[in-house]
Amino acid sequence: MMAEAKKIKVTLVKGLSGCLPNQRRTVKALGLGKISSSVVHDATPANLGMVRVVAHLVKVEEM
Repeated sequence: MMAEAKKIKVTLVKGLSGCLPNQRRTVKALGLGKISSSVVHDATPANLGMVRVVAHLVKVEEM
């Protein structure tokens, strides 16, 4: 039986004005648009790395 992948819910809590271009692209790649938009992703190393880049802009919850 395969273990179910852990999920994380990522919510954008701060705006992107004044952010570096790579941080803007990372937020867009995560699927976030406006403030308070949320997405659910698998907790893979790639996704966790992207969240770490924009950690000051987002709130992360385990599901």
